[in-house]
Amino acid sequence: MEISLSDEFLLTSAVALGMLALVVIVAVLVRKGTIFSAMERYQSELIGRLAQMSQYASLEQNKISQAIAEQKLSLLNMIDERLFQVTQNVGNGLQQSASKTNETLSSLRERLVAIDAAQQKIASLSEQVVSLQEILSNKQARGAFGEIQLHDLIVSVLPASVYAFQCVLSNQKRADCVIRLPNPPGTIVIDSKFPLESYQTLRKAENAREKVEAERLFRVAVLKHIKDIAEKYIIPGETAESALMFIPAESVYAELYSNFEDVVQESYKSKVWIVSPTTMMALLNTVRAVLKDATMQQQAGIIQKEVGLLAGDVSRLSERVDNLSRHFEQSVKDIEEIKVSATKIVNRAERIEDIELEQRSAQAESPQREAV
Repeated sequence: MEISLSDEFLLTSAVALGMLALVVIVAVLVRKGTIFSAMERYQSELIGRLAQMSQYASLEQNKISQAIAEQKLSLLNMIDERLFQVTQNVGNGLQQSASKTNETLSSLRERLVAIDAAQQKIASLSEQVVSLQEILSNKQARGAFGEIQLHDLIVSVLPASVYAFQCVLSNQKRADCVIRLPNPPGTIVIDSKFPLESYQTLRKAENAREKVEAERLFRVAVLKHIKDIAEKYIIPGETAESALMFIPAESVYAELYSNFEDVVQESYKSKVWIVSPTTMMALLNTVRAVLKDATMQQQAGIIQKEVGLLAGDVSRLSERVDNLSRHFEQSVKDIEEIKVSATKIVNRAERIEDIELEQRSAQAESPQREAV
């Protein structure tokens, strides 16, 4: 039985009111001069009532305490269940959070590894750029860089039998590369040039005066290269009537053909054709096609010669076949004649055999006639 605090308060109030009523009655009886016996009776009754009420109150107090203890126990059990659920939910949440954290850390670790690899590549690329800058800052190294690029282009396109590197000509000048083509055009000389300083000065010009001076220096440098190639590598009777100047930088080539038309025209007059890696590749493919055509023409001459020889062989074979056919015909005729002779011989042998048989039969008949 559950008794709330409000019920306990009402019970206590009722007990207090009853005691107060008894006190009032006692006071009234005293004022009216009631006898002491009545007072004692009422007092004993009051004491009995108070004892009963005290006993009832004690019982009710025990019931209330028991109900409170039961409620407390139920509340504690409910609190334990809630705490267990909360603990379980928190544990699950922490486990999920830990799993997601591990996944995030794993993904972060992979990204850090990728970032480290990218940083290593960037560092390597930076070293290569620095190395390239060091190469380009030195004239000899820059010349070797252009020669290597030219070497790679030619080796990747042409057969080894038609080119040579660092070839010494009859004038004792050493060419970076020569390509041996059939006449015309003949042997073409290729020389690598890289006017980098003047080009960088042109690109770094900040005002009109510096730009004009840089353009003048760039023009002078390129014209000098064109003149040197025309004088050194165009030799009548030994090389082709023109030569190639290889510039191993597309930016320099584009600047030259975009803003220095007079220099390009001067190269045309000097028969020095300026090429870049891209145009050089196209030119080499054209050269390969020319070589293939020349090879086909050469092979065509050989084929024509062989066809003529084959025609003679076929003619002789035809004559020999005719002779053999005549021999076969004569052999067939001889065989027919042999057959005729053999037939005659067989017929003669048969006739001779018939004669012999007739003689034997005649001899056999003669004795019989004599006996008769």
